[in-house]
Amino acid sequence: MSKDIENLIVKFLLKEASFDELQQLELWINNPKNETMFSEYIKTNASINNVMNQYDKNKAKENIIKRIRQEKKSVSLYKRPWFKYAAAAVLVIALASTYFLRDQIFGNQIEQTTPIIVNNQIEPGTEKATLTLETGEIVALEKGTTYQTQNAVSNGGQITYNDNTSLELVYNYLTIPRGGQFQMTLSDGTKVWLNSESQLKYPVSFADGKSRQVELVYGEAYFDVSPSTEHNGSDFKVFNNNQEVKVLGTEFNIKAYKGETNIYTTLVEGKVNVTAMSSRGSEVRATKDLVPGQQATLNINNNQLAISNVNVNREIAWINGEFMLEHKTLKEIMKVLSRWYDMDVTFANEELGEIRFVGVLGKDQTIVEILNTIKIFGVINDYEINNKQVLLK
Repeated sequence: MSKDIENLIVKFLLKEASFDELQQLELWINNPKNETMFSEYIKTNASINNVMNQYDKNKAKENIIKRIRQEKKSVSLYKRPWFKYAAAAVLVIALASTYFLRDQIFGNQIEQTTPIIVNNQIEPGTEKATLTLETGEIVALEKGTTYQTQNAVSNGGQITYNDNTSLELVYNYLTIPRGGQFQMTLSDGTKVWLNSESQLKYPVSFADGKSRQVELVYGEAYFDVSPSTEHNGSDFKVFNNNQEVKVLGTEFNIKAYKGETNIYTTLVEGKVNVTAMSSRGSEVRATKDLVPGQQATLNINNNQLAISNVNVNREIAWINGEFMLEHKTLKEIMKVLSRWYDMDVTFANEELGEIRFVGVLGKDQTIVEILNTIKIFGVINDYEINNKQVLLK
């Protein structure tokens, strides 16, 4: 298989292939010799069936060809979370590391051991949050509960504030714990999706004609900002640590977790200005404008601000119920999973954490399904679960 064809297959699996590339891949698969090569590649690198038993390469090939044809008919290839290949229990992995065991690639059997699982308390995350009012009162928001005041209403999965302006700024905090996610609509109509282990400070209502300002205290949030034209020209600003993001109306993602060196701002639509400051509102160290498809990376230790082009679908996949992992180490992957599954992960061998992957996984999968998949691919030899503790071997 040529490197160009291999790249096409990987791009298809990662939802990055263009219409022309999908056509090229389909034509290549139609050759009988290439069918066999394609099936073996998928068998080795990309898929197992939903119960993780015997691999059915014919069915896998048919499914992928069907997907290619379906996507060619789509008006927009990547505007919807379509990638569910092989069923909910699948973690798609195209290994980008030479660590992947050659014995398994060439068909030799590796002895499988049974994981040790004791009182597994690890569950996929759900919609839940803690609302802290101006008075200090704390309200738990979660599935199956409702909450209503004169300013806001919540159904347990999201909270929506009334559209009313006020001269007095009254602030609330919305805190998302590990194992949670939540959606909210601010009083100006701006929609915000908050990821696990995140906190947003925001006014209950915005002052008419003045700059609309919120603070991502920590964590990750996706903003769909109500246009300034609908608010007498008022801009919208998101503060975080030493960073200010100014917009007029757009969609963007900010990732700024506690304990991490970098803040990542990714623009999906519109235009934003990212400013690095010595502290909020003080000396400006750097400022950059972003266009769609760009990401600003701010190093909070030295206030260096760098711009790069990124796969936007990968960066915001979490709001569509997926994690897209491109050349991430196992340690980085487990950090992401730890937030969503509210668990702690350790490595029996630290070198294990440096293996890199390209993959896609669903946020509704159980942790056992995910770990079994990684084990079947030979990345780990075994694992243990004890309550909410995971040990990778």
